[in-house]
Amino acid sequence: MLLLSGPNMAGNELKYVTECITTGWVSSVGAYVDQFEKMAAEFAGTKYAVATSSGTTALHICLVMMGVNSDDYVITPNITFIATCNAIKYTGANPIFIDTTVKSWQMDLDLLEEFLTHETEQRNGVCHYKKDGKRIPVIMPVHVLGNMCNMDRLLLLAKQHNLTVIEDSTEALGSYYKGKHAGSFGLMGTFSYNGNKIITTGGGGMIVTDDEALAKKAKHLTTQAKSDPFEYIHDEIGYNYRLVNVAAAMGVAQMEQLPGFIKRKHEIIDFYKTELHGVGDIRFQEVYADVNPNWWMPTIFTERQKAVLKILNDNKMQSRPFWVPMNQLVMFKDNLFYNHNDKSNFVYHHCLSVPCSTYITNEQLKTVTDKIKECY
Repeated sequence: MLLLSGPNMAGNELKYVTECITTGWVSSVGAYVDQFEKMAAEFAGTKYAVATSSGTTALHICLVMMGVNSDDYVITPNITFIATCNAIKYTGANPIFIDTTVKSWQMDLDLLEEFLTHETEQRNGVCHYKKDGKRIPVIMPVHVLGNMCNMDRLLLLAKQHNLTVIEDSTEALGSYYKGKHAGSFGLMGTFSYNGNKIITTGGGGMIVTDDEALAKKAKHLTTQAKSDPFEYIHDEIGYNYRLVNVAAAMGVAQMEQLPGFIKRKHEIIDFYKTELHGVGDIRFQEVYADVNPNWWMPTIFTERQKAVLKILNDNKMQSRPFWVPMNQLVMFKDNLFYNHNDKSNFVYHHCLSVPCSTYITNEQLKTVTDKIKECY
Protein backbone atom coordinates (compact mmCIF):
# COMPACT_ATOMS: atom_id res chain seq x y z
CA MET A 1 0.00 0.00 0.00
CA LEU A 2 1.27 3.44 -0.97
CA LEU A 3 0.15 5.58 1.95
CA LEU A 4 -1.48 8.93 1.33
CA SER A 5 0.89 10.82 3.62
CA GLY A 6 2.87 8.59 5.94
CA PRO A 7 5.38 9.60 8.63
CA ASN A 8 9.05 9.76 7.66
CA MET A 9 11.25 8.61 10.54
CA ALA A 10 14.64 8.83 8.85
CA GLY A 11 16.46 10.97 11.41
CA ASN A 12 17.28 10.94 15.11
CA GLU A 13 13.82 9.93 16.33
CA LEU A 14 14.87 6.60 17.84
CA LYS A 15 17.99 8.09 19.42
CA TYR A 16 16.14 10.94 21.12
CA VAL A 17 13.16 8.82 22.22
CA THR A 18 15.53 6.19 23.63
CA GLU A 19 17.27 8.90 25.64
CA CYS A 20 13.93 9.90 27.14
CA ILE A 21 13.18 6.31 28.09
CA THR A 22 16.59 5.52 29.55
CA THR A 23 16.66 8.72 31.61
CA GLY A 24 13.04 8.46 32.69
CA TRP A 25 12.04 11.85 31.25
CA VAL A 26 9.01 10.63 29.34
CA SER A 27 6.16 12.74 30.73
CA SER A 28 5.11 16.35 30.40
CA VAL A 29 8.36 18.00 31.44
CA GLY A 30 11.81 17.63 29.99
CA ALA A 31 14.47 19.27 27.87
CA TYR A 32 12.95 18.14 24.60
CA VAL A 33 9.70 20.02 25.24
CA ASP A 34 11.65 23.25 25.72
CA GLN A 35 13.82 22.57 22.68
CA PHE A 36 10.86 21.70 20.47
CA GLU A 37 9.03 24.89 21.46
CA LYS A 38 12.14 26.97 20.74
CA MET A 39 12.60 25.36 17.31
CA ALA A 40 8.91 25.86 16.47
CA ALA A 41 9.01 29.56 17.36
CA GLU A 42 12.22 30.15 15.42
CA PHE A 43 10.90 28.40 12.32
CA ALA A 44 7.58 30.27 12.40
CA GLY A 45 9.28 33.59 13.05
CA THR A 46 7.46 34.23 16.34
CA LYS A 47 8.80 35.05 19.77
CA TYR A 48 7.05 32.28 21.65
CA ALA A 49 5.67 28.77 21.18
CA VAL A 50 3.75 26.49 23.52
CA ALA A 51 3.49 22.76 22.81
CA THR A 52 0.12 21.04 23.20
CA SER A 53 -1.27 17.52 22.96
CA SER A 54 -2.85 18.15 19.54
CA GLY A 55 -3.66 20.83 16.98
CA THR A 56 -7.25 20.71 18.20
CA THR A 57 -6.31 21.46 21.80
CA ALA A 58 -4.08 24.29 20.56
CA LEU A 59 -7.08 25.85 18.80
CA HIS A 60 -9.29 25.34 21.84
CA ILE A 61 -6.87 27.05 24.22
CA CYS A 62 -6.53 30.02 21.85
CA LEU A 63 -10.31 30.47 21.84
CA VAL A 64 -10.51 30.07 25.63
CA MET A 65 -7.91 32.79 26.09
CA MET A 66 -9.98 35.11 23.90
CA GLY A 67 -12.98 34.58 26.17
CA VAL A 68 -15.08 32.95 23.44
CA ASN A 69 -18.25 31.50 24.97
CA SER A 70 -21.76 30.19 24.26
CA ASP A 71 -23.08 33.65 23.37
CA ASP A 72 -20.55 34.05 20.54
CA TYR A 73 -19.89 33.21 16.93
CA VAL A 74 -16.53 32.45 15.30
CA ILE A 75 -16.06 32.92 11.54
CA THR A 76 -14.32 30.09 9.70
CA PRO A 77 -14.30 28.57 6.20
CA ASN A 78 -16.87 25.95 5.23
CA ILE A 79 -14.19 23.61 3.91
CA THR A 80 -11.83 22.56 6.67
CA PHE A 81 -11.03 19.53 8.75
CA ILE A 82 -13.59 18.99 11.53
CA ALA A 83 -11.09 19.87 14.29
CA THR A 84 -11.46 23.58 13.51
CA CYS A 85 -15.18 23.55 14.25
CA ASN A 86 -14.92 21.09 17.13
CA ALA A 87 -12.61 23.50 18.93
CA ILE A 88 -15.15 26.29 18.44
CA LYS A 89 -17.95 24.11 19.82
CA TYR A 90 -15.87 23.15 22.88
CA THR A 91 -16.27 26.76 24.02
CA GLY A 92 -20.03 26.64 23.45
CA ALA A 93 -19.78 29.09 20.56
CA ASN A 94 -21.11 28.46 17.05
CA PRO A 95 -19.18 28.71 13.78
CA ILE A 96 -20.31 30.96 10.96
CA PHE A 97 -19.23 29.33 7.71
CA ILE A 98 -17.94 31.36 4.77
CA ASP A 99 -17.94 29.61 1.39
CA THR A 100 -14.74 28.68 -0.39
CA THR A 101 -13.27 29.76 -3.70
CA VAL A 102 -13.47 27.32 -6.61
CA LYS A 103 -9.80 27.59 -7.53
CA SER A 104 -7.74 28.11 -4.37
CA TRP A 105 -10.13 26.30 -1.98
CA GLN A 106 -9.54 28.97 0.66
CA MET A 107 -12.09 31.19 2.39
CA ASP A 108 -13.71 33.51 -0.18
CA LEU A 109 -12.65 36.99 0.94
CA ASP A 110 -15.19 38.70 -1.33
CA LEU A 111 -17.95 36.85 0.50
CA LEU A 112 -16.31 37.57 3.84
CA GLU A 113 -16.24 41.30 3.11
CA GLU A 114 -19.84 41.21 1.92
CA PHE A 115 -20.96 39.38 5.06
CA LEU A 116 -19.09 41.71 7.42
CA THR A 117 -20.35 44.82 5.61
CA HIS A 118 -24.03 43.89 5.42
CA GLU A 119 -24.64 41.36 8.20
CA THR A 120 -22.63 42.73 11.11
CA GLU A 121 -22.40 45.94 13.14
CA GLN A 122 -20.06 47.43 15.69
CA ARG A 123 -21.13 47.94 19.31
CA ASN A 124 -18.55 49.44 21.65
CA GLY A 125 -15.72 48.24 19.46
CA VAL A 126 -17.02 44.69 19.19
CA CYS A 127 -18.39 42.97 16.10
CA HIS A 128 -21.97 41.67 16.41
CA TYR A 129 -24.24 39.69 14.11
CA LYS A 130 -27.18 41.97 13.32
CA LYS A 131 -29.92 39.34 13.31
CA ASP A 132 -29.52 38.17 16.90
CA GLY A 133 -27.04 40.62 18.43
CA LYS A 134 -24.48 37.98 19.36
CA ARG A 135 -20.78 38.79 19.40
CA ILE A 136 -18.33 37.71 16.69
CA PRO A 137 -15.02 38.20 18.52
CA VAL A 138 -12.80 35.90 16.42
CA ILE A 139 -12.16 34.92 12.83
CA MET A 140 -10.28 31.66 12.31
CA PRO A 141 -8.84 31.38 8.78
CA VAL A 142 -7.66 27.91 7.77
CA HIS A 143 -4.71 27.49 5.44
CA VAL A 144 -6.31 24.59 3.61
CA LEU A 145 -3.77 21.99 2.41
CA GLY A 146 -0.98 24.43 3.25
CA ASN A 147 -2.19 27.06 0.79
CA MET A 148 -2.97 30.60 1.94
CA CYS A 149 -5.35 33.41 0.97
CA ASN A 150 -4.49 37.11 0.61
CA MET A 151 -3.47 37.66 4.22
CA ASP A 152 -3.10 41.44 3.80
CA ARG A 153 -6.73 41.71 2.82
CA LEU A 154 -7.92 39.32 5.52
CA LEU A 155 -6.03 41.20 8.23
CA LEU A 156 -7.42 44.52 6.98
CA LEU A 157 -11.00 43.19 7.09
CA ALA A 158 -10.40 41.82 10.57
CA LYS A 159 -9.05 45.16 11.76
CA GLN A 160 -11.92 47.12 10.23
CA HIS A 161 -14.47 44.91 11.97
CA ASN A 162 -12.63 44.37 15.27
CA LEU A 163 -12.07 40.67 14.81
CA THR A 164 -9.19 38.84 16.49
CA VAL A 165 -7.36 36.57 14.04
CA ILE A 166 -6.45 33.07 15.22
CA GLU A 167 -4.81 31.15 12.39
CA ASP A 168 -5.54 27.48 11.93
CA SER A 169 -2.16 26.75 10.36
CA THR A 170 -2.27 23.09 11.28
CA GLU A 171 -1.60 22.08 7.66
CA ALA A 172 0.72 24.94 6.80
CA LEU A 173 4.05 24.31 8.51
CA GLY A 174 6.52 25.59 5.93
CA SER A 175 4.04 27.83 4.07
CA TYR A 176 4.67 31.54 3.52
CA TYR A 177 2.85 34.67 2.40
CA LYS A 178 5.18 37.43 1.19
CA GLY A 179 8.03 35.67 2.99
CA LYS A 180 6.22 35.61 6.33
CA HIS A 181 5.40 32.22 7.82
CA ALA A 182 1.86 30.94 8.28
CA GLY A 183 0.68 31.25 11.87
CA SER A 184 2.60 34.48 12.50
CA PHE A 185 -0.01 36.88 11.07
CA GLY A 186 -2.75 36.66 13.68
CA LEU A 187 -2.62 37.21 17.40
CA MET A 188 -1.97 33.47 17.64
CA GLY A 189 -1.42 30.61 15.24
CA THR A 190 -1.52 26.85 15.62
CA PHE A 191 0.22 23.80 14.12
CA SER A 192 -0.56 20.09 14.15
CA TYR A 193 1.86 17.17 14.31
CA ASN A 194 -0.61 14.41 13.54
CA GLY A 195 0.76 11.30 11.82
CA ASN A 196 -0.12 12.52 8.32
CA LYS A 197 1.33 16.03 8.67
CA ILE A 198 4.58 17.20 7.11
CA ILE A 199 6.30 16.41 10.42
CA THR A 200 4.81 14.34 13.22
CA THR A 201 5.09 13.57 16.91
CA GLY A 202 2.42 10.89 16.55
CA GLY A 203 -0.02 13.54 17.76
CA GLY A 204 0.68 16.93 19.22
CA GLY A 205 0.26 20.60 18.39
CA MET A 206 1.76 24.03 18.93
CA ILE A 207 0.59 27.57 19.66
CA VAL A 208 2.80 30.36 18.33
CA THR A 209 2.51 34.04 19.20
CA ASP A 210 4.50 37.25 19.70
CA ASP A 211 2.52 38.04 22.86
CA GLU A 212 4.45 37.03 25.98
CA ALA A 213 1.42 37.25 28.27
CA LEU A 214 -0.61 34.97 26.00
CA ALA A 215 2.24 32.46 25.77
CA LYS A 216 2.50 32.31 29.56
CA LYS A 217 -1.27 32.00 29.85
CA ALA A 218 -1.33 29.18 27.30
CA LYS A 219 1.38 27.29 29.18
CA HIS A 220 -0.53 27.80 32.44
CA LEU A 221 -3.87 26.63 31.08
CA THR A 222 -2.43 23.59 29.29
CA THR A 223 -0.75 22.40 32.50
CA GLN A 224 -3.94 22.25 34.59
CA ALA A 225 -3.60 25.89 35.70
CA LYS A 226 -1.33 24.84 38.58
CA SER A 227 -0.19 28.04 40.25
CA ASP A 228 2.18 26.72 42.93
CA PRO A 229 5.36 24.77 42.13
CA PHE A 230 4.95 22.55 45.22
CA GLU A 231 1.38 22.64 46.52
CA TYR A 232 -1.48 21.43 44.36
CA ILE A 233 -3.03 24.86 44.06
CA HIS A 234 -4.90 25.69 40.87
CA ASP A 235 -6.20 29.19 40.26
CA GLU A 236 -8.69 28.54 37.43
CA ILE A 237 -10.11 25.80 35.25
CA GLY A 238 -7.16 24.25 33.46
CA TYR A 239 -6.63 21.52 30.90
CA ASN A 240 -4.38 18.49 30.57
CA TYR A 241 -3.24 19.57 27.13
CA ARG A 242 0.52 19.16 27.57
CA LEU A 243 2.83 17.54 25.03
CA VAL A 244 4.94 14.85 26.67
CA ASN A 245 8.73 14.88 26.48
CA VAL A 246 8.98 11.63 24.54
CA ALA A 247 6.73 13.04 21.81
CA ALA A 248 8.66 16.31 21.81
CA ALA A 249 11.85 14.28 21.28
CA MET A 250 10.33 12.98 18.07
CA GLY A 251 9.39 16.55 17.21
CA VAL A 252 12.96 17.78 17.59
CA ALA A 253 14.21 15.02 15.29
CA GLN A 254 11.49 15.84 12.77
CA MET A 255 12.23 19.58 12.87
CA GLU A 256 15.85 18.80 12.02
CA GLN A 257 14.60 17.24 8.77
CA LEU A 258 11.82 19.72 7.98
CA PRO A 259 13.63 21.72 5.26
CA GLY A 260 14.27 18.47 3.38
CA PHE A 261 10.65 17.37 3.82
CA ILE A 262 9.38 20.67 2.40
CA LYS A 263 11.78 20.39 -0.54
CA ARG A 264 10.49 16.88 -1.26
CA LYS A 265 6.84 18.02 -1.11
CA HIS A 266 7.65 20.64 -3.76
CA GLU A 267 9.31 18.00 -5.91
CA ILE A 268 6.25 15.74 -5.56
CA ILE A 269 3.77 18.43 -6.65
CA ASP A 270 6.03 19.37 -9.56
CA PHE A 271 6.11 15.71 -10.64
CA TYR A 272 2.33 15.42 -10.52
CA LYS A 273 1.83 18.69 -12.41
CA THR A 274 4.28 17.65 -15.11
CA GLU A 275 2.95 14.12 -15.55
CA LEU A 276 -0.72 15.11 -15.46
CA HIS A 277 -0.49 18.26 -17.55
CA GLY A 278 -3.15 18.14 -20.24
CA VAL A 279 -4.67 14.90 -18.94
CA GLY A 280 -8.46 15.21 -19.18
CA ASP A 281 -9.83 18.06 -17.09
CA ILE A 282 -7.32 17.66 -14.25
CA ARG A 283 -6.17 20.83 -12.55
CA PHE A 284 -4.47 21.64 -9.28
CA GLN A 285 -5.03 24.06 -6.43
CA GLU A 286 -4.51 27.66 -7.51
CA VAL A 287 -1.82 29.52 -5.59
CA TYR A 288 -1.68 33.32 -5.44
CA ALA A 289 1.51 35.07 -6.53
CA ASP A 290 2.52 36.05 -2.98
CA VAL A 291 2.00 32.57 -1.52
CA ASN A 292 4.66 29.87 -1.23
CA PRO A 293 2.79 26.82 0.13
CA ASN A 294 4.36 23.72 1.65
CA TRP A 295 2.31 21.50 -0.71
CA TRP A 296 1.50 19.27 2.26
CA MET A 297 -1.20 17.28 0.47
CA PRO A 298 -1.21 17.38 -3.37
CA THR A 299 -4.84 17.33 -4.48
CA ILE A 300 -6.37 17.23 -7.94
CA PHE A 301 -9.65 18.63 -9.24
CA THR A 302 -11.54 16.55 -11.82
CA GLU A 303 -15.01 15.60 -12.97
CA ARG A 304 -13.89 11.97 -12.73
CA GLN A 305 -13.21 12.11 -9.00
CA LYS A 306 -14.97 8.83 -8.16
CA ALA A 307 -13.32 6.91 -11.00
CA VAL A 308 -9.85 8.12 -10.02
CA LEU A 309 -10.46 7.35 -6.34
CA LYS A 310 -11.59 3.83 -7.23
CA ILE A 311 -8.73 2.92 -9.52
CA LEU A 312 -6.08 4.23 -7.12
CA ASN A 313 -7.47 2.60 -3.99
CA ASP A 314 -8.21 -0.66 -5.85
CA ASN A 315 -4.51 -0.71 -6.75
CA LYS A 316 -3.35 -0.02 -3.18
CA MET A 317 -2.52 3.60 -3.81
CA GLN A 318 -4.22 5.33 -0.92
CA SER A 319 -6.21 8.39 -1.98
CA ARG A 320 -8.99 10.29 -0.28
CA PRO A 321 -11.82 12.67 -1.21
CA PHE A 322 -11.90 16.19 0.23
CA TRP A 323 -13.48 16.78 3.62
CA VAL A 324 -17.26 16.91 3.66
CA PRO A 325 -18.21 20.63 3.86
CA MET A 326 -18.99 21.59 7.44
CA ASN A 327 -22.54 22.76 6.69
CA GLN A 328 -23.39 19.24 5.47
CA LEU A 329 -22.50 17.56 8.77
CA VAL A 330 -25.47 16.81 11.00
CA MET A 331 -24.22 18.85 13.96
CA PHE A 332 -23.69 21.98 11.83
CA LYS A 333 -26.59 21.77 9.37
CA ASP A 334 -28.44 24.62 11.13
CA ASN A 335 -25.41 26.91 11.38
CA LEU A 336 -25.14 30.01 9.22
CA PHE A 337 -23.46 29.23 5.91
CA TYR A 338 -22.79 32.41 3.95
CA ASN A 339 -22.62 31.66 0.23
CA HIS A 340 -24.13 32.40 -3.16
CA ASN A 341 -23.72 29.19 -5.16
CA ASP A 342 -22.40 26.70 -2.58
CA LYS A 343 -18.97 26.35 -4.14
CA SER A 344 -17.89 24.18 -1.20
CA ASN A 345 -20.14 21.39 -2.38
CA PHE A 346 -18.82 21.71 -5.93
CA VAL A 347 -15.20 21.51 -4.74
CA TYR A 348 -16.01 18.59 -2.45
CA HIS A 349 -17.39 16.53 -5.32
CA HIS A 350 -14.43 17.18 -7.61
CA CYS A 351 -11.31 16.93 -5.44
CA LEU A 352 -9.15 14.06 -4.27
CA SER A 353 -5.76 13.87 -2.58
CA VAL A 354 -3.07 11.57 -3.96
CA PRO A 355 -0.08 9.72 -2.39
CA CYS A 356 2.56 12.20 -1.26
CA SER A 357 4.64 10.77 1.61
CA THR A 358 8.01 12.51 1.72
CA TYR A 359 9.77 9.14 1.25
CA ILE A 360 7.80 8.20 -1.88
CA THR A 361 10.05 7.57 -4.90
CA ASN A 362 9.65 9.02 -8.36
CA GLU A 363 9.11 5.49 -9.66
CA GLN A 364 6.18 5.09 -7.25
CA LEU A 365 4.81 8.48 -8.25
CA LYS A 366 4.94 7.34 -11.87
CA THR A 367 2.82 4.29 -11.06
CA VAL A 368 0.24 6.63 -9.51
CA THR A 369 0.09 8.98 -12.49
CA ASP A 370 -0.05 6.05 -14.91
CA LYS A 371 -3.10 4.69 -13.08
CA ILE A 372 -4.75 8.11 -13.06
CA LYS A 373 -4.23 8.41 -16.83
CA GLU A 374 -6.10 5.15 -17.34
CA CYS A 375 -9.28 6.97 -16.24
CA TYR A 376 -9.00 9.31 -19.23
